[in-house]
Amino acid sequence: MANRAAIPYKIIHHANLFTDFLIQSFHFTLSLFSFIAPASLFKATMATSCFALTASSIRDLSRSKPMEFQTKYGRVRICDSIPDDLLPVWHQSFAQFDHDHRYYELTHSSLSGQFDQYYLLLDNKQGETQAIQPFFLVTHDLLEGLSPVIKRAADRVRQYLPNFMAMRMLMVGSPAGEGELAHAISETAIDWVSEALHEALPAVAKRFSTPLIVLKDFPKHYRPVLSNFSSNGYSRLPSMPATELKLNYDNFDHYVTTTLSKKTRQNLRKKFKDAAKFPPITLEVVNDLEPYIDIVYPLYQQVLKRATLKFEELSRDYFLELGRTMPDRTRFFLWRMEGRIVAFSVCIVNDGTLYDKYIGIDYSIALDAHLYFITLRDTIEWAIQNKIETYYSAPLNYDPKRHLRQKLVPLDLYACHTTGWINSIFRRMVGLLGPTRHDPILAEFENFKDLE
Repeated sequence: MANRAAIPYKIIHHANLFTDFLIQSFHFTLSLFSFIAPASLFKATMATSCFALTASSIRDLSRSKPMEFQTKYGRVRICDSIPDDLLPVWHQSFAQFDHDHRYYELTHSSLSGQFDQYYLLLDNKQGETQAIQPFFLVTHDLLEGLSPVIKRAADRVRQYLPNFMAMRMLMVGSPAGEGELAHAISETAIDWVSEALHEALPAVAKRFSTPLIVLKDFPKHYRPVLSNFSSNGYSRLPSMPATELKLNYDNFDHYVTTTLSKKTRQNLRKKFKDAAKFPPITLEVVNDLEPYIDIVYPLYQQVLKRATLKFEELSRDYFLELGRTMPDRTRFFLWRMEGRIVAFSVCIVNDGTLYDKYIGIDYSIALDAHLYFITLRDTIEWAIQNKIETYYSAPLNYDPKRHLRQKLVPLDLYACHTTGWINSIFRRMVGLLGPTRHDPILAEFENFKDLE
């Protein structure tokens, strides 16, 4: 005889499943039309994750006890921290990348209020952990980028339904950087990790009640390795690209005179001439931001408030811990005017490449003093003098980068809806959903076709 106490729960449970199905379908239908807005389907605003877990799962994860299941490749475990006995595997999984395991640990601890980050432990059939792949959960606001009228109407609904028009997503990669595929420690090919991950993700998404799976911002060179995703249920579409500049120059002036157009050269000289009317701006490079955090963090927030597309909002702890966690690779550039810090940038330097990741600027003088171009000039000059071979810049702000002859660095999204019929529609409509559709400047870059 059925337990009478369980009957109401079952009724509610199945009703919730049906309601969730209807909501997901409605969400997806709206998202198909979001291409008319300037924001990407995949560029989320920050909201508290609303993924669902059973009480027992929450207890397991809080104790770092992995949830686990089997695939044809071996056992898969989900945990919220790395077990001590697997630290060597974790370190090896990302040892060859500029943003190694330390960076994932940093984002896990410093951005925990915005993302819920976990780790997939991928075992082979012999029960040996071969690779550890980070992933995180986030809620995407489907109304981001739509008209203020629609958003105001939605805000009224959200007073009663906080998660109205929000879609839960499982994202593989880093919440504050590009995606990388963990390298196996003993399997001979990275293809094994890709195949094992492809097999595991639907079950992971089901456990976290996330209808959308996204591999976030994976560089173009992963396309052959991730072809099993794009040919088996996932749609590959271009994300907002990074840019790069090869620094085969003697100095910044050499770069300007030999590479830029006459019009751009004249424009830069005028900007620097106007900037010279202000008190001199000096540069200092440090790898510890603690003495300056109360000054520079508000500068970062000024930039964030002006951004039209936002994903992560870096915390004070992120800036503080980055220098402490990765002092060998972290460089903070500080620009001062009469002793006052008016701009700063966050860079990672490794293996001949400088990654220009984030910037903060005092907008009370930024436009008149052309601070953006001052910071770019000084950063490139510093990189050249320190034998850096490549300047690499984070996505967005493409117009000046185009004039400065930087090249696009393609980054890809691999996306799949866990409901089969919705995913079939999604794959047919993918050409309309790409983030790059909404920035006409991208098409003016020489290598724009590389994004396809």
